[in-house]
Amino acid sequence: MSTHAEIKKWTLPALAAAKREGRRLVMLTAYDHGFARAADLNGVDLVLVGDSLGMVVQGRGSTLPVTVADMTYHTEVVARGLQRAMLVSDLPFQSDATPERALQASIALLQAGAEMVKLEGAGHKLEVIRFLAERDIPVCSHLGLTPQSVLKLGGYKVQGRDEQAAAQLRADAAAVAEAGASLLVLECVPSTLAAAITSASAIPTIGIGAGPGCDGQVLVLHDLLGLDSGHRKPKFVKDFLAQGGSVAGAIAAYAAAVRDGSFPDAEHSY
Repeated sequence: MSTHAEIKKWTLPALAAAKREGRRLVMLTAYDHGFARAADLNGVDLVLVGDSLGMVVQGRGSTLPVTVADMTYHTEVVARGLQRAMLVSDLPFQSDATPERALQASIALLQAGAEMVKLEGAGHKLEVIRFLAERDIPVCSHLGLTPQSVLKLGGYKVQGRDEQAAAQLRADAAAVAEAGASLLVLECVPSTLAAAITSASAIPTIGIGAGPGCDGQVLVLHDLLGLDSGHRKPKFVKDFLAQGGSVAGAIAAYAAAVRDGSFPDAEHSY
């Protein structure tokens, strides 16, 4: 089985190999050079420049106001802090509304240093995923609770609880992989459903509030450090700073807990 030390630089083939070998993937958000470097040096495999920056960096009430320019700036400064981890950047709200818009936003992010773009949803987004993948732009899909759809969803709620919704999530997970996505984030999904999707998935899954059965986990940096962003604290959040004693220690403790399967436990799952 691959270990942290054996991977000199994360690539798409390395991600696929990790899933085959049962090697758990560690993802963490970062928004600047210093924290990106700390993540890179302390066991994080994938660094996400999330549009969550709208809430935890800019102090906004949701991710909706975040722009491509915002994402490009933060991607550029984060990229300077990474050597080993793969850099994934979010396509912000409506920048992926059409394949052509998604392509232009993705070009900006990749030229700023991203190695993969992340987009939310399935449905008409399948055409976007296919369009980008055919143009050699790696794509991470995001299903379950999709924060850019918060107005439609009526809040930040667990998704896939009933049989019909669970069946749709399973179908969407298969569809995004078929369309060309290389990675799948599952957010706020019941543990049993996320485990079933992961077992059936041809691509690695990364959970956040989706239980321990995913191929990897992601947390927002500020949540990992126990910082109060002024928003309701989700069930899946754990303060690793108290355990690690420093920023570097907290990140290392999180990475170790993901790899040994102790995080998330039942207390931090749905």
